[in-house]
Amino acid sequence: MRVGSELIALHCIVRREVVRILRLWLQTLVPPAVSTALYFAIFGKLIGDRIGSVEGGASYLHFITPGLVMMCVITSSYGTASSSFFFVRFNRAVEEMLASPMRNRTILLGYVVGALVRSLLVGAIVVAIALALAPSLPLAHPWIAGLSVLLAATIFSLLGFINALYAKTLDDIGHVTHFVLTPLAYLGGVFYPISLLKTPWQQIAQVNPLAHMIGAFRYGVLGTGAPGVGVSIAVMLVLTLGLSALALFLLSRGVGTRT
Repeated sequence: MRVGSELIALHCIVRREVVRILRLWLQTLVPPAVSTALYFAIFGKLIGDRIGSVEGGASYLHFITPGLVMMCVITSSYGTASSSFFFVRFNRAVEEMLASPMRNRTILLGYVVGALVRSLLVGAIVVAIALALAPSLPLAHPWIAGLSVLLAATIFSLLGFINALYAKTLDDIGHVTHFVLTPLAYLGGVFYPISLLKTPWQQIAQVNPLAHMIGAFRYGVLGTGAPGVGVSIAVMLVLTLGLSALALFLLSRGVGTRT
């Protein structure tokens, strides 16, 4: 398949995903914004005013903003990739893609990019809400902040795609969100500094990939909170490459698509 044909195939997949996201905006964009606005109002303002400043002298509202943004980006990217490709499998539309000259890498990239679009839109909405409540929100290291968000969204888009290959029902997708992603996000330092944890929980948190993602993004926004930001970026890069290789391997073996 020539490069031009691959780009056309990629554009078709991404365009279909983006159109679906925008057409169902009441389901894809509004719920994360509403739930996050409640988090900001309750934790950031009501409770945050009583807490005062936290790690690095930042206000509590500023401190939780990167964590809430990252949590929304992670859940949105995972949910989009997993549900979208699952329904393609369920409706047997995947057979048309497999029968075409489209390469596996084009299929994977199309669904990952589609999930990235939704997660970045949700992240932008959450940032807009945060800026409305705290206009003085800083951006200490824009490149680190942007890179950490892109890597985190890519990682969970790949995880969502892989889960969609194995999922038998829609409940299999929801179980991962409820029993894996949400607990890891809360234990990853969304609402508190990891340094507050006692031994051995602080050491356990160091192997939580979401703690690295949240810590790196918080460092990019606030300039504090991640003394090992280089390690965090390296962890995310390794996960991105490893999950990409795994997803392509599963597609080549026909897992969930030919069985």
